[in-house]
Amino acid sequence: MQPARWVRWGGGRVIRTILLGMGVLSGGTAWGNSTAAAKPPLRWAADAEGGAPYIFKDPQNPDKYRGFEVDLAEQFEKELGRRIEFRQYAFRSLVPGLERGDFDFAMNGLEITPDRRKEILFSRPYYIYTLQLVARAGEKRFASLEECGKAKLLVGTLEDTAAARLLDQMTFAKKLYDSQVEPYMDLELGRIDAVLLDLPIAVYYARPNPKLKFVGPRLGEGYYAIGFRKDQRALAAQFDVALDRIFESGQLRRIYEKWGIWNEDQEKLFSGGKIADVLKESSRRWTFTVYFPLLLQGAIVTVELTFLSMLLAMAIGLPVALSRLYGPAPLRAAATLYVEFFRGIPVLLLLFLIYYSLPGIAARYDLPFTLRLPAFAAAILGFGLNYGAYEAEIYRAGIRSIPVGQWEAAASLGMSRPLCFRRIILPQAIRVILPPMTNDLVALFKDTSVVSIIAVEELTKEYQILSKSSMKYLEIGLATATLYLIMSVPLGYLSRYLEKKWGRGL
Repeated sequence: MQPARWVRWGGGRVIRTILLGMGVLSGGTAWGNSTAAAKPPLRWAADAEGGAPYIFKDPQNPDKYRGFEVDLAEQFEKELGRRIEFRQYAFRSLVPGLERGDFDFAMNGLEITPDRRKEILFSRPYYIYTLQLVARAGEKRFASLEECGKAKLLVGTLEDTAAARLLDQMTFAKKLYDSQVEPYMDLELGRIDAVLLDLPIAVYYARPNPKLKFVGPRLGEGYYAIGFRKDQRALAAQFDVALDRIFESGQLRRIYEKWGIWNEDQEKLFSGGKIADVLKESSRRWTFTVYFPLLLQGAIVTVELTFLSMLLAMAIGLPVALSRLYGPAPLRAAATLYVEFFRGIPVLLLLFLIYYSLPGIAARYDLPFTLRLPAFAAAILGFGLNYGAYEAEIYRAGIRSIPVGQWEAAASLGMSRPLCFRRIILPQAIRVILPPMTNDLVALFKDTSVVSIIAVEELTKEYQILSKSSMKYLEIGLATATLYLIMSVPLGYLSRYLEKKWGRGL
């Protein structure tokens, strides 16, 4: 072996062996099977929701997982001589969950960033990623990210990623998503103009799709690494040693080639050079005057979404209630079916179906009309349909609470049934209906937090984005909670006032 290579690998092995021995003495894991048998399994946390090619459910066997990080975890098991158990954990909560001790390490395309380095300990990188811009196959308006920005086009990406931060620095119009599947779906449907995500994601989702294409060169350079708590230096050293051995054996390259993500950049992983962050820490200081206006914008979206959805629910609820009370048998059955269906399915599932599934149905069956709703409109429709079922039952109960003698008295005066309902029954029923309806309005304020699944940036979503950017979870969380209280507490007082003033028997 050449002297230079011995220094690079042989000398490195000596140092790493010493580190490993120190790790064993301090409670680390030895290579032998007998020692491994005495050690509890390591808990690995990642998010398998839309996690390909990192980790995802095996379609042939849903009880198992696949992905290049699954293959990498299997190699770590062999090298460490210790079993590794997977724990499903939301990506946005990996860093807080690691600090709480819910698991031993996080490996899920976790990018090394300055703010994360303040909170957790990173292993040496196991993958060098770049960013790839993707557009529709027939796109001719731009041929690079810079041209896309000049045209002021909308770019989709994931929240709390290098791509999102790059778009922020370049002041792009962007749309943030929770999962890596939906941006490419929206791009294909024409809801956004481009998608900027890490190359492994683009390789898996965009490259095989004939309706999409890669645009421009790869951008930037960053690193995926394994996250540990700061008191786990011995464990992190063991993983570094194991990663070196996996690379030297050629297994790391074979795993990446299997998933189509190997490139010449990966040779630099073990070149001995100093790791440089692809994105510098922002000089922007996340003070109250900076983040609170952004929270207010999210609060405005929440208010608009709440009241528009409630207006739609009220408009739906009354006809459905009247159909159940006074309609012919087929109409009563249809109204009952509506109520049971929309009360019986989660609103989260309903939003996903409206926003993502309906456009696919229209395209599949070549319907003469489009079902592609904007995210905000889809959210209003979803909440309106869901809460409309509840309001229908409130209206029905309120109308039925009016004594039948009111109908009889009106009939004796020669009033028709429609006129009686409009002049006599409905005004009295409103007194019964208003308090529970106001309670539903308060509940709707809080339920709007689920619309982040279709990329609507309401108050809760804005909190998640800002807290991850600044790591000020408590401070920004308290400000967010205060805004929710400012919006919802007055409605609670209104509900109690109406119940006291118009409640029956008072």
